[in-house]
Amino acid sequence: MAKRITFQFEDDLDYQMQAIHSTVELFRGLSRHVDGIYRPKRIRKFGEGDPIRNNDIVVGSRLLENLRKVQLSNNLFADSSLVPGNNFTIEMETGTGKTYVYLRTILELYQEYGFCKFMIVVPSIAIRKGVEKSMKQLADHFKRLYNIDINKHSFIYDSNNPKQISSKLVESNDLSICVLNIQAFNKDTNKIRKEDEYGQNLWEDIKYIKPIVIIDEPQKIEGTVKKKSKSLVAIEELQPLFTLRYSATHKQLYNQIYKLDSYAAYQKDLVKKIVVKTVYGVIPKDYPYVRYLAFTSDLKARIEMFSQDQGGTIRFKTFNVSGETSLEELSGGLFQYKDYRIAEEPHKLKPLSIATKDGFTSLEMGHSNHEIEKNEAVRIQIRLAIQNHFAKQFNIIRSGRKIKALTLFFIDAVSKVRDESAPDGRGEYLRIFDEEYKRYITTHTHELEKNKEYFPDYMNVQAVREGYFARDKKNNAVDVEEWDSSVDDSDVKLKAKSQEDIDRGISLILEKKDELLSFEEPLAFIFSHSALREGWDNPNVFTLCTLKAGGSDIAKKQEIGRGLRLPVDDTGNRCIDRKINELMVIANDYYDHFASVLQKDFNDNMHFVKDEVTADILIETLKLAGVPEEKISPLLVDTLKEELASVGVMNSDKILKGSPQQIAEILDNMFFVDDTLNEHAQLIKQQFKELMVQKGTRKIEIVNGDNVSYDNYVRAYVTEGEFEKIYLGLRKNLMKRSIYRFKINKDTFIEDCIFQIDQSLLFKQSRNEYKIKMGRGKFDASQKFVMEEASYGDKELEVEISSEQKSDFEIANFIMYHTMLPRLAIFKIIKGITKRGLLNDQDILDDVTQLILRNLNDTKASNITSYEVINGYELDERNIFEMDTITEADFEQEWRVFKARSDRSSAMNEYYKLDSEGESQFAHKLENNTNVLLFTKLKKGGFVIDTPYGNYSPDWAVVCRKDALKDSTIGIYFIVETKAGKTWEDLTQVERNKIRCGELHFKAVSNNTKFDWVNGYEDFVNKFGVFDSNKGHLSI
Repeated sequence: MAKRITFQFEDDLDYQMQAIHSTVELFRGLSRHVDGIYRPKRIRKFGEGDPIRNNDIVVGSRLLENLRKVQLSNNLFADSSLVPGNNFTIEMETGTGKTYVYLRTILELYQEYGFCKFMIVVPSIAIRKGVEKSMKQLADHFKRLYNIDINKHSFIYDSNNPKQISSKLVESNDLSICVLNIQAFNKDTNKIRKEDEYGQNLWEDIKYIKPIVIIDEPQKIEGTVKKKSKSLVAIEELQPLFTLRYSATHKQLYNQIYKLDSYAAYQKDLVKKIVVKTVYGVIPKDYPYVRYLAFTSDLKARIEMFSQDQGGTIRFKTFNVSGETSLEELSGGLFQYKDYRIAEEPHKLKPLSIATKDGFTSLEMGHSNHEIEKNEAVRIQIRLAIQNHFAKQFNIIRSGRKIKALTLFFIDAVSKVRDESAPDGRGEYLRIFDEEYKRYITTHTHELEKNKEYFPDYMNVQAVREGYFARDKKNNAVDVEEWDSSVDDSDVKLKAKSQEDIDRGISLILEKKDELLSFEEPLAFIFSHSALREGWDNPNVFTLCTLKAGGSDIAKKQEIGRGLRLPVDDTGNRCIDRKINELMVIANDYYDHFASVLQKDFNDNMHFVKDEVTADILIETLKLAGVPEEKISPLLVDTLKEELASVGVMNSDKILKGSPQQIAEILDNMFFVDDTLNEHAQLIKQQFKELMVQKGTRKIEIVNGDNVSYDNYVRAYVTEGEFEKIYLGLRKNLMKRSIYRFKINKDTFIEDCIFQIDQSLLFKQSRNEYKIKMGRGKFDASQKFVMEEASYGDKELEVEISSEQKSDFEIANFIMYHTMLPRLAIFKIIKGITKRGLLNDQDILDDVTQLILRNLNDTKASNITSYEVINGYELDERNIFEMDTITEADFEQEWRVFKARSDRSSAMNEYYKLDSEGESQFAHKLENNTNVLLFTKLKKGGFVIDTPYGNYSPDWAVVCRKDALKDSTIGIYFIVETKAGKTWEDLTQVERNKIRCGELHFKAVSNNTKFDWVNGYEDFVNKFGVFDSNKGHLSI
């Protein structure tokens, strides 16, 4: 038996902590009630205790205020009201740790507020088993963080033993987590809802304890907008204290508090990148391939064909063509297209006519002159999957990492793998796989033998591949009759027997999951029915292939998502290497069609609309326009939204109205009514337009694996010896780390803190909110006193309170923990605050602490005296000069990629990804200046300068000729921060302080290095005194 890999978990991933804190902050400062005197009607047996409920919370304006704050902090529109039943939505992309987040949220809510009764409701046994496995894997991790053994405080509900609900959940006076399937209580006939022989009704007991309900994948159980499902009605009947909904693909959003969608996860490298290789990629590059893609709005035909740039490789490229266009010219002179031309003007109702040396060829839209037979496509897919699997594994080994790669085939018919009618029991796909696998290892024996420790038993084809399918009660592999892989899992209606068969199959998958990650286990190629895809969240799937004899497969996020989790090595640690973290999808389709369908599916799941004005756009607009942070409130964001809608920029659904030109004209002529918006009007309009343009190009990057990847490499235009000397000098300056020293006038800082705190508390008061329930008391038939609710509604009451007294020592300790200020300075601040009593309120104390921390960072940054180099502590050279990975999609915007000139260039790398048109202009002008010896873009997060605000990363490193400088004493190494088009007045105080930190850091590092910020190339040559060879004179 192969060893099981033990997963290692990080406890400080910012996106996970933000999701956890978003929930915790919802209930900050809310009043809570302890257990009441009225208990449910319940006959207690010997040894049973009374039910213990969660402390109730007061639902009112404070909860709504907290909700709006949390939404603003997460770039979401602030809701104007609470959804009935206290439902909150957390959106997290598949593979980013959703289960980890809600389990840790439970522990945080328990520690912070004493909430102790939790129910995790799941839609299927497969998901329940996944949660169960996660809790076992996380037990040690959570024990270290919280000193709580989560396994001792949790249990899986068993319908054969419903009484465990009483002892482990209802009557427990400690943390209790019950994991159960929705099927356990969504029908009146469920055991949990029926009265037992003693008259006890567990359903009523659960209602009484007011559990906190966590729904995993709520979209699978909630029904439609018009009609709620029985499952959702059952949860509402419980009247939970509140409900938290976790999924990557919500159908409905209830008071959303956190959002990490597919796009954000891809941008942050939290999931693998997607590369698509198709069966058409094997078309010989010397074949005169042409495919008719579309008829364009300007009456041309869009075609795909082979083309080659001078000095480049042959690639698939698209062109818009009209009559008489020469395909030989478009191809870059490829011989196979000699005498090929478009025979006549394209017409949308006619096939595209192409003249060749042998006559004429007609192409229907969507078709090519090289079609692949359906049965041939399956063999090509399997061959490509095997080739990619080994290529990936060899690359990982060469990188020095020990990560085992897995390949997953999804199929729709068990007989294609296991055929009982065949003599050897092998189905068609398995026979093809065995043939292609043996062909590969025969031609690669030398490399496999050299790395045999990673490929044990590779000669035994039966050991390296296996099938996982639904299982009947007799453990036979069976098909799933009602299954349709083309629709979302939640939309498939399965019979109970089919679902049970699927659950049994997934159980086998989960049992094997940890072993599959070990090189001791030779199994690496897995065939599985697509109905079991929910169980395949294995992080080390690097190649994914859907096999369908009937034709092209439908690109579905739900299927692709099975391979998007970041991989782990043989010690259980996550790999964050972008070059390794790629999922190769082998598709029986054309790349452009497959990618567009998959992109649409991603967008539909994210509810992405290109022209929708989302909250993150408006919030980022205000920030970039220089609106002070303390003024950016939910109300201001709402005001901006309403003012833009009122002048016709967008409609009531927040969708842009009209063309870009019309919108720009409206914006240019509009006048903001709100004073804060009006004060920053010009920059708000400018930033809004730019951000909406950027949003229009936002999409998940799906790389075309049929084309050879762009080879990014280090260039050496100057002689090798000279380049090495320049590079080593630059590297030496950039690898040095430093610490800053500052000198603060303590008395001035303390006085400033007291003044700011007094201003912030001027109109504040400590208050509690109560919800008053009206009701009448009476005696029932058994003479028991009960309360019946009145028919009229609840009322809210706000009361000023005096919170429990906190000593100065307690307050000082709290502030010191978060700010690291000396205790004496904190005591002086506390003593000087006019409304000292308000600090007894924990919410107000939190706000005051954050105010002191912000003031401390600003004061530090403004009073830094020097930086000192830390000897023996350097940055990693690989991270500083890490090269960008370039794909086809990067070239869709002309300015997005900088490519070095082939004849000569001072750019260190062949390619750079750029962030704006301004950066593109800057790079090209640097390249054209012969006095610039070398320049390179610095990797964000690779080169960093420590500041009071955290790490700071400038943009460019430039090396110039010494004889081309106005002042040759300043050295030849320039580090440049670009702020395109901005003036010093446009920069925020934080930006200015960071620039000053950069200046002082490089002053400490080397006399040969100068740092400054510039707003463009002209500003650069002026500030650094560089002779501009383009103009033939020194810029002054």
